[in-house]
Amino acid sequence: MDLRKLRYFSVLAEEKHFGRAAQRLSLSQPPLSLAIRQLEEEIGARLFERTSRNVSLTAAGLALQREAEVLLRRTEETRLLVKAIAEGKEGRLRLGFGSSMLYRGFPKILDAFQAASPDIELSVQELNSTEQIEALQRDEIDLGFIHGREVPSRLEGFRYHAEPFVACVPRDHPCAGTRSLRLSRLKDDEFVLFSRNVSPDYYQSIIATCLSAGFSPRVRHQVRHWLSVVSFVANGLGVALVPSTLKASNMAGAVFVSIREAKILSETWCVWKAGGPQRPALDTLIQAARKQSLAMN
Repeated sequence: MDLRKLRYFSVLAEEKHFGRAAQRLSLSQPPLSLAIRQLEEEIGARLFERTSRNVSLTAAGLALQREAEVLLRRTEETRLLVKAIAEGKEGRLRLGFGSSMLYRGFPKILDAFQAASPDIELSVQELNSTEQIEALQRDEIDLGFIHGREVPSRLEGFRYHAEPFVACVPRDHPCAGTRSLRLSRLKDDEFVLFSRNVSPDYYQSIIATCLSAGFSPRVRHQVRHWLSVVSFVANGLGVALVPSTLKASNMAGAVFVSIREAKILSETWCVWKAGGPQRPALDTLIQAARKQSLAMN
C-alpha cells in the first residue's frame, strides 16, 4: 500500500473537506481526488461518502483511519531511528509520561540515563495512563509512567512513587487559609475530577472517599490531565482532590490544603512490555527510574 496515498487519506479523514486537505498537503484538489480514488480501488472499498461540500468516513474508512495512524507513526519512528543511527547514535528509546511526572523526578531520570548512555537517543511523548498502556502493548513506546493500583496485564513494572491526596481550592475559598481540613468542608462545592474515561480507578476512589466523608461530590468538570485539574481550580471553576506532588506546580490561584482523614494514595508505576527481547539500554533506563524512586520514597 502506497504510504503517500495513506498520508493523503489520513489528512482528508481529519479535515473532511477536499479543499482544506489539499491546502494542508500543498496540492491542488484534482491530484488528491485521484489518489483517494486509486486507494479505494486498491482496497476494494469505498472510504468516503461525498457530498457537494464535505466528505465523511464510511465504516471501512473509519477502520482504515485507525490502522493508517499506527502505520504512519511507525514509519516516522523508523525514519527517526535510522537517522539517529546514521548520526552516530547506537539506538533510540521511546518514553511515555504524564505531565505531573515533571514534578516526580522525571527530568532527573532523563539526565541520569543520558549521562550513562550518551549514544542512545531518547524520545518522550506526553500521554495519559490509558494511552501509555495501549502504546506499550502496540510497541509504540518502550517505557511508561502510569497512575493506577497495580501493573496492568501483559506489562511488567514496579511502584515508582506513592503519595497522599490533598485538597486543591481557589485562593478565595474559605478553606484556603487553613493548614488542614475535613473533607466534609467541601460538600457544598462543585468538583473538578480526573476523567472517568481516562482513569476509572482514580475517579471511583475520589467518589468513594467523599462518600465516606458523608457526601456525594457534585462533579462539574472532568478533564484528562492533573495539571488541567489544578488549572480549572485556579480559575475558580471548582475544587479538587489531587496528588500532593502537584503543590510543586506553583500555579497562581490554586491553594493546596492537607486532608485530615484522607486515606487514598496516588500511585505511579513504571511499566514496560512483558516478555520482550533483552535490551541493555532499556535496562539502564529502568535502573535510573528505580534509583530515582528510592531517592523520592
